[in-house]
Amino acid sequence: MGMNVGSGSSSDELEVIADINTTPLIDVMLVLLIMLIITIPIQLHSVNLNLPAGNPPAPLVIPETVRINIDAAGAITWNDEAIADTGALDVRLKAAAANTAPPELHIRPDAKVPYRIVAGVMAAVQREGLTKVGLVGAEQFL
Repeated sequence: MGMNVGSGSSSDELEVIADINTTPLIDVMLVLLIMLIITIPIQLHSVNLNLPAGNPPAPLVIPETVRINIDAAGAITWNDEAIADTGALDVRLKAAAANTAPPELHIRPDAKVPYRIVAGVMAAVQREGLTKVGLVGAEQFL
């Protein structure tokens, strides 16, 4: 950065002239531009992959789908069959977890059901170790 103090005249008033040296800024800009020009062709190269051809085999066992509905009053149904209490739900979940191919659970809560009931059902599912669980139509909880 260069700075010139005074105009060289003999007056009593000092005049300050400050000039910014932009050469280092231009140098940095040119270096970055050159780096960009060099790296763009590298990013445009493709990698050839040998992908397997053919269709994957079909699954051996198609998992069963279980619908657990929770209505606005908090009543729970298992595939449209009423469940008396949470103990009966735990028994059904335990039996489902014991299968060699555990079912996919689709939990469908009503929009007006309290969240604590839905959370209780999800906690029961987690206790039994079932992992294929989905909340269907539960946008109000997100």
